[in-house]
Amino acid sequence: MDLDTLRDYCLLKNAVTEAMPFDDCVLTFKVGGKIFALINICELKSINLKYPADKIDELRANHPAVKPGYHMSKKHWNTIELVETDWYSLSEWIDISYHLIWESLPKKLRETLE
Repeated sequence: MDLDTLRDYCLLKNAVTEAMPFDDCVLTFKVGGKIFALINICELKSINLKYPADKIDELRANHPAVKPGYHMSKKHWNTIELVETDWYSLSEWIDISYHLIWESLPKKLRETLE
């Protein structure tokens, strides 16, 4: 998995911005000012994505590359090892993370961003 593919895919989504608010290695993708994906671009080994809390244990049990979120809420975030993940699954998980954040935004903000 290369950074350009990940970056381009995240930026294709509606109203997404990117930033490096923590340091020179962690690239974040946000919608409505809320993060839905984090990538360590210095190592490019993993990506952190949000996932529904009621389904997160099942995902981790069925996919060895999916671990509790590193430096994130373990209840809502996963760290996904890129070398052990196929693009189809990863793109689906990115979509889920984006939509979880999108749906959490106030309706008025969503309408403005649309």
